[in-house]
Amino acid sequence: MNIPSYTRGQQLPEILQHRIMVLDGAMGTMIQRFKLDEAQYRGERFKDFHKDVKGNNELLSLTRPDVIRDIHERYLAAGADLIETNTFGATSVAQADYDMADLAFEMNLVSARLARAACNKFSTPGKPRFVLGALGPTPKTASISPDVNDPGARNVTFEQLRAAYYEQVEALVQGGADALLVETIFDTLNAKAALFAIDEYFEASGERLPIIISGTVTDASGRILSGQTVTAFWHSVRHARPLAVGLNCALGAALMRPYIQELAKAAPDTFISCYPNAGLPNPMSDTGFDETPADTSRLLGEFAAEGLVNIVGGCCGTTPDHIGAIHDAVAPLAGRPLQRGYFYKETA
Repeated sequence: MNIPSYTRGQQLPEILQHRIMVLDGAMGTMIQRFKLDEAQYRGERFKDFHKDVKGNNELLSLTRPDVIRDIHERYLAAGADLIETNTFGATSVAQADYDMADLAFEMNLVSARLARAACNKFSTPGKPRFVLGALGPTPKTASISPDVNDPGARNVTFEQLRAAYYEQVEALVQGGADALLVETIFDTLNAKAALFAIDEYFEASGERLPIIISGTVTDASGRILSGQTVTAFWHSVRHARPLAVGLNCALGAALMRPYIQELAKAAPDTFISCYPNAGLPNPMSDTGFDETPADTSRLLGEFAAEGLVNIVGGCCGTTPDHIGAIHDAVAPLAGRPLQRGYFYKETA
């Protein structure tokens, strides 16, 4: 078996072999609870900035680190093993929407340090906590035209994405990430740019961290936005030898089940992650989504009992209460066994 030689997060494969690990929940949902206004997003440093920044959640790592720290610690107290950095939109490509592309490196560095400090505070010998450096999909797509009248048009290139992701990875690793999470993938070409940048950084730095790859099924067709089925998506990213592959966001656990089943069958030699939204959107709900902690934890508990998953958590609409309930639901259950050892052999 050809297991990557990790320089960080070396415990993760062993832990996943013996139990299900719990990922944290939604960052945005929790930030909304603070009801921050424009001035609070800006802070003193950006009080005279020329553009509105409310909604730029990644900026809060610089202007309101106390908010981000509090959210991390709430999820850790609820039982999360894995904490995502507040960097979903912290690429120069995404930050260009706010004219803050030049802050991307700093956002990632500081966000990783905040998550690292929180994990260090809660880690024990029996329950170590790990920082996942989060790489979001960016608001642009390399595969799909933004102009219905020009199918060949693109608003971003592979090289622009690669460069942005390389900068993000470099900062996340410097800030103390244990593993890297390429998440909410709606365009496999964007994900390939991220994976290329990660591999490029590993080669240049000598570091090698575990990678988790998580796609998102956008509708009942069972495909990601750029058109691939879950199985085809896996075969497109399998070369990266991820620690885990999975699905997040989108449909919620109830509608995600057949696609997690498909992925678990397609990738027998890799751990499976699943962190769905708290059901479908509901503007009348406190979190903006339908499912209560009892609902989401029951569904993910069923996934675990069925032997489908190794990492579970929450995406949009989930809170520390959801994560605590998920932790309790899966704690007695064994993780999905691997059929052919870790990853795949070079000859596979």
